[in-house]
Amino acid sequence: MSIWVVVLVKDFDSAKQRLGPALDPPQRRALARRNASRAIRAAGAAERRLVVAGSDEAAALATELGAEVLVEPRQEGQNVAAQRGLARATENGADAVLLLSSDLPLVTKKSVRDLLREASRLAPPVAVAVPATGRGGTNALYLHPPHAIGLHFGADSLAAFRREAQGLGVRFEIHISPAMALDLDEPADLARLRRAV
Repeated sequence: MSIWVVVLVKDFDSAKQRLGPALDPPQRRALARRNASRAIRAAGAAERRLVVAGSDEAAALATELGAEVLVEPRQEGQNVAAQRGLARATENGADAVLLLSSDLPLVTKKSVRDLLREASRLAPPVAVAVPATGRGGTNALYLHPPHAIGLHFGADSLAAFRREAQGLGVRFEIHISPAMALDLDEPADLARLRRAV
């Protein structure tokens, strides 16, 4: 079975705006780049990894780290970026895809490998979601087949993914991963990160 990990990487200059009260623009930019680098490396747990890049700089980082790259013609949000990644993966024979946020400061190759191992044991159609700490978000989503359900990244996405899967008769599972649970969106998340490391 061909499994791809698709990492969604925004333009570093526009990333992490909600961290403005805690970090100045150069700090936010450096943080976004560091997190992206970590996520791209972690995605190496799969046989194929694709970075959907929101800028040429993000694309250059992905290339430097040995990943396949799809540069977005324009940034239209996480769901559109994910759709572009799913389309590229399915065009190239992917049976299953893991969509991975690049905002995860604790993600590791082992955490990705563990998720893929568990998810690949489940008969399709299946969706496996990794919840974000608080806010009802989703930090990673495994889909087999890649278009098993639609995309609802954003506020309360976990509930939206569950609702759609149930409506379509697609098995829906939650995968708890401390390494993937924390995403950096708000100043309070930085305090959580300091406690975790």
